Amino acid sequence: MKLMIVDDSLIMRKAIEKYLAELGLELVATAGDGKSAIELFEKHKPDIVTLDITMPEIDGLAVLKKVIAIKPDTKVLIVTAITEKSTAIYALKNGAKGFLNKPFTEESLKDAMREIIGS
Repeated sequence: MKLMIVDDSLIMRKAIEKYLAELGLELVATAGDGKSAIELFEKHKPDIVTLDITMPEIDGLAVLKKVIAIKPDTKVLIVTAITEKSTAIYALKNGAKGFLNKPFTEESLKDAMREIIGS
């Protein structure tokens, strides 16, 4: 399965990449803002996306809607520091398959990812 990581923090993108490496996903793209995330998504059409909400250019919730409009079966895991339940509910209603709060542990990220990919 093809993976795209979207987060405005390079450190966070690298941590997610490192933590998920052993799950056998093929990393096809990383993006640090919403605009490039949409462009890269259209180019690579990944199966799975980890997506931050608070980002420059276009926020993650707008990216989520666009990604689902382009490829409705995409499995999106929201990974964010935003903790409001209403944000999680909004994201899940708009196509996200999971929601993980920062800071997270390696195990909590792997568990959340396994849950959305069904393994």
